[in-house]
Amino acid sequence: MADHYEVLGVARDASQDEIKKAYRRLARQLHPDVNPGDDASERFKLVTHAYDVLSDEESRRRYDMGGDENGGFGAGGFGGFGDIFETFFGAAGGGRSARPRSRRERGQDALVRVNLDLGDVVFGAHRDIEVDTAVLCETCHGSCCQEGTSPVTCDICGGSGHVQRQVRSLLGNVVTSQPCGTCEGYGTTIPYPCATCGGQGRVRSRRTVSLDIPAGVETGLRLQLPGSGEVGKAGGPNGDLYVEVTVASHPTFSREGDDVLATLEVAMTDAILGTETTIEGLDGPVELEVRPGVQSGDVLTIKGRGITPLRGTQRGDLRVGVQVLTPTKLDSAQRRLIEDFAKKAKAPEPQLAQFQQGLFSKLRDRFRGH
Repeated sequence: MADHYEVLGVARDASQDEIKKAYRRLARQLHPDVNPGDDASERFKLVTHAYDVLSDEESRRRYDMGGDENGGFGAGGFGGFGDIFETFFGAAGGGRSARPRSRRERGQDALVRVNLDLGDVVFGAHRDIEVDTAVLCETCHGSCCQEGTSPVTCDICGGSGHVQRQVRSLLGNVVTSQPCGTCEGYGTTIPYPCATCGGQGRVRSRRTVSLDIPAGVETGLRLQLPGSGEVGKAGGPNGDLYVEVTVASHPTFSREGDDVLATLEVAMTDAILGTETTIEGLDGPVELEVRPGVQSGDVLTIKGRGITPLRGTQRGDLRVGVQVLTPTKLDSAQRRLIEDFAKKAKAPEPQLAQFQQGLFSKLRDRFRGH
């Protein structure tokens, strides 16, 4: 076997940079697309093999020691004949690795938005969504051709989808491969395209998609429906459909995690004496007991009347903050009663609390604390 250093024309102590430069110079001269002779082809293989061995430090060390070089195509930095071919003559150079494109393509993903009420979030909801998208052509069923016809082999590229051109470069005359402009790289042409879809194999249409929206969703969440997006060209596989959720604000209730929050206005007399009332929750009536002496900012918690979590079954709670209403208009009789009550109750003088905060801040902190 020829000495690898002699094949490349370098000294045995040559650096990796010197080896690479020598290889590139010889590869330009001997590549089959530039020098098609048999002798040049054999020399090119020897040069390539020598470079594969010497460009790898470990295989070069074993070779210098006279052991197994573990060389061969693909062992070195350029990875063999195919990679060398790409390095000097382009990824599709000479047409050796060129393949025609497939007309079948995966369809694009689609995005639609759905609006929900807070009540829909408690247990989930069902929606039938109208989607304007691409569907399979019912006339040609994705073949892109008129009935009784089929694609024919391109007479320009011969079905390869690529054409070769000889161009001048720093390397001399180099043969390059480019997609065929006649068939657009498909390798075939459609002389009689389907009149319904214009040879695309798909048409725009409006269709209905049924969607079960799980409980616990929130604004901005996207649900993925695999295979429900646009059909691809020439009957290619469908893309996915994404449904983005928007939850409308509610006039009475708000949400915090899986809990539902509300505020209950209580008359001063009911706050003093206590009362029972029924409110209309998101999923039906809810009975509330207001204990005597309740204060503004107190929170009444009703277990299990909140939202079912997105990944779970244990519902959150309904938390109702109390706001005691003080009457602003009293007649003379009512005022006398209140004054008499104040004298008998001997209420303490008004004074600042240790930390003063507004009602809404107090309610917010109470909500967070329960």
